[in-house]
Amino acid sequence: MDDLDRRVIDLFAAEPRIGVLEASRRLGVARGTVQARLDKLEAGGVVTGWGPDLSPAALGYPVTAFLTLEIRQDTESGGGHDPVGAHLAAIPEVLEAHTTTGAGDLLVRVVARSNTDLQRVIDLVLADPAIVRSSTVIALATQVSYRVLPLAGVAE
Repeated sequence: MDDLDRRVIDLFAAEPRIGVLEASRRLGVARGTVQARLDKLEAGGVVTGWGPDLSPAALGYPVTAFLTLEIRQDTESGGGHDPVGAHLAAIPEVLEAHTTTGAGDLLVRVVARSNTDLQRVIDLVLADPAIVRSSTVIALATQVSYRVLPLAGVAE
């Protein structure tokens, strides 16, 4: 990525609804150059989407929690990461799940309507018999929201 790529990313991150023509005007480059850079960034997997970012809290899910799951590893008895991942993907309140090293096998971020509702979500997660143990921590406040944009500004 060069400086123009970073400027294009910064502009579209700040104003995602800006058109390519307006972006070219603000960046002082040709419209075709902006489009080519956007196409290159998408093709390279740097830009992964253009959809709106949604707030779980504004959608009625103000509680965020992280579940550490230990799972059966043998796939013959229904265990393993992929089947558990498919189970988790079917639960709307599961925002993301990552295979991890350390004490647990999966780290899962979930949201709920309340602390009481969180129990319902945990019960849905634990309905998979391949999950043998879990622990939960509730997020009290967000100090740094999920972000990737600062990485684009780091010099290579």
